[in-house]
Amino acid sequence: MSGARAPAGCGSLGAVDADTSTSPVPRRLDRVEWAHLRDPRDATAVVHRYDVPAPLAPLVQRFWIPVWSVPPGRQSVQRVLQHPACLVIVSPEYARFHGVVSGLSTTTLTGDGWAAGVMLTPAAGALVAGGPVAPYTDRHVDVGEVLGEHGARLAAGVRAAMAGDPSSPAAHAAATAVYADVLARFLPVDDEGLLVDRVVALVESRPDLTRVDQLCAETGLSERALQRLVSRRLGLTPKWLVQRRRLQEAAGRLREGTATVAQVAAELGYADQPHLTRDFARATGMTPGGFAARFGDRRP
Repeated sequence: MSGARAPAGCGSLGAVDADTSTSPVPRRLDRVEWAHLRDPRDATAVVHRYDVPAPLAPLVQRFWIPVWSVPPGRQSVQRVLQHPACLVIVSPEYARFHGVVSGLSTTTLTGDGWAAGVMLTPAAGALVAGGPVAPYTDRHVDVGEVLGEHGARLAAGVRAAMAGDPSSPAAHAAATAVYADVLARFLPVDDEGLLVDRVVALVESRPDLTRVDQLCAETGLSERALQRLVSRRLGLTPKWLVQRRRLQEAAGRLREGTATVAQVAAELGYADQPHLTRDFARATGMTPGGFAARFGDRRP
């Protein structure tokens, strides 16, 4: 079985189509999936996305299981503007803990393969890592480096669950149950973790927050305290949080194809269209117009 060739600094394994399987809990596309810069022309993979049981919700935002079949001699490049959250991913070839990729995360899929991953909450990365997550920004490590013997148990359990039919809802239920069993040991979330969760939720729910000083005013934290918190728990900066949310929203609006680049820039509070173009190109390597032409949700 071939798998995914994941370069250093790779964030999440994506897939191009959403599945509607019925176990454990099916979920529809939402703003988290906006981060996946899905190429509508690429139908080599399907991603099964599942909600998280309530007791585990303080640690995990969702489970996702991509299953792919890429024809021989071809490859499928998945691109993600990752959310401010660490990941744990198990595949037949590896089991890894991923810090946040600050730029564009890319994963190259080849052959037939699968992966079973969790997107942690902002709070949970440091709990799983056993300390600040800044050392893991733009890199990944073997899950055993952060989970020890529990990492080996996680990898073995997920692989056993997926050994039969990797597209089976029963296999997915078993794999997610292994994750739940291993990760539950990190409950309850500490007070600082709850605070960083609130900070991220505020940024992602308030498009009118476009500056760090506004975020400080809303949270009651000094800029220095906010910087330390976000660095310890996410390996990022407050400015990055605001910019990433704006870029994800820009990508979503551009994919819809219902607004011009200038309109998107105005809606997201950019000073002008060139400002959005610079930020977008720096993060994705594409201009907004070029991105819309290639990744817009329009089938050929």
